[in-house]
Amino acid sequence: QVQLVESGGGLVQTGGSLRLSCAASGSISSLNTMGWYRQAPGKQRELVGSITSGGDSFYSPSVKGRFTVSRDNANNTVYLQMNSLRPEDTDVYYCHATVGPMAYWGQGTQVTVSS
Repeated sequence: QVQLVESGGGLVQTGGSLRLSCAASGSISSLNTMGWYRQAPGKQRELVGSITSGGDSFYSPSVKGRFTVSRDNANNTVYLQMNSLRPEDTDVYYCHATVGPMAYWGQGTQVTVSS
């Protein structure tokens, strides 16, 4: 089993920044891709950005150039730096990680951007 614990959400004004963190623990001998998804009420969960164990990253077009995913492999932690935040970025953000064929989710952290 793998546990993912997120932190760093909150309320910020339009144009502001937030940094989310997600620490993995448990059976993590071979963490593969780590990343972030977000979900608004009544909508599908969507990929925000992800990063492989080798450092290759992928971003949703809606956040590319504003958000950056990074990871600290030594500490099994993935980060999401969010800059130039917009009201439409308001969502619950979920950490995601894969270990072999298994996928794991964090509990979610609320990000609210006020206009």
